[in-house]
Amino acid sequence: MASLLTVILNWRTAEMTLRSAEAAVAAMAGIEGAIVIVDNDSGDGSEDRLRRAVADRGWDRVRVIQSGRNGGFGAGNNVGIRAGLPDGLRPDYVYLLNSDAFPAPDAIRILLDHLEGHPRTGMAGSYIHGTDDVPHVTCFRFHSIASEFEGAAQTGPISKLLSHAIIPQPFPAKPTKMDWVAGASLMMRQDMLDQIGLFDEAYFLYYEETDLCLRAIRAGWQTDYIPASRVAHVGSASTGMKTWTRTPGYWFDSRWRYFRKNHGLATAVAATLAQLAGLGINRLRVALGSARRSGSPGYMRDLAVHDLRALVRGIEPASEHAPLSTVSSVTERTT
Repeated sequence: MASLLTVILNWRTAEMTLRSAEAAVAAMAGIEGAIVIVDNDSGDGSEDRLRRAVADRGWDRVRVIQSGRNGGFGAGNNVGIRAGLPDGLRPDYVYLLNSDAFPAPDAIRILLDHLEGHPRTGMAGSYIHGTDDVPHVTCFRFHSIASEFEGAAQTGPISKLLSHAIIPQPFPAKPTKMDWVAGASLMMRQDMLDQIGLFDEAYFLYYEETDLCLRAIRAGWQTDYIPASRVAHVGSASTGMKTWTRTPGYWFDSRWRYFRKNHGLATAVAATLAQLAGLGINRLRVALGSARRSGSPGYMRDLAVHDLRALVRGIEPASEHAPLSTVSSVTERTT
């Protein structure tokens, strides 16, 4: 029987994380494996609350570990993946579940069965919907120069001309191959991770799952979207993205790094110029009263200044929150 390690990353959302873990415990019924909750150096008492709750509820298959630093989404999940199963054995599959995501009772089994039946599929993602049942955009194309222009301009004729480059994809009714899928509910084959490596920890937040899916495809693995696996998702519970008044620097760091690392300096520069050109079109249409403004306040200026500085530095920028070194130690206490 295949074994599965479920990883849930917590950062200052202890109560919601427990709700997520409770749903995961139920969804893992009959599946060999365990759940690890990684507290990403919350510093607010979350770790102790999680340990007490796990012990009080008698969740024998659940353990809580401490990452030791808040290195972001990828670094925190890497800590859980490296921790492995409690008996020290290597799992066959790893399932990442956001702390604000709640799988249906059969959601995990459906992903596992799909990967078991499709040996060249390295990753499988779920149908994500809000707690109000409204579907969340989950399926995507990879970012490109054309997609940067189209996404910023947001105008009908341009979107029609560049329809082949639009990043968000429609919701397929059956399992479908995708460039990349959202990381809120994502199952990965351990064999694939052994080959391509874990998340790049220089991404603090955003683009890390896109980067991983691109590395997987380049290594010959496939990423599939599985609509029958349904997961409710609050969204932005830890990042606060829904309430951003300004796009944070780490988002620009991640975007620049993705293009610079995976496509080279010339493409990174061209992608930024394409997005600025698209934003220019958008701002003109806003002035004419025919469009909504794309991006958060100050976004166009912040993008230009950030990427110019990155270009002058001549290096792939790493956020101050995401050092390049990998996490090599995990603190664990008995619950």
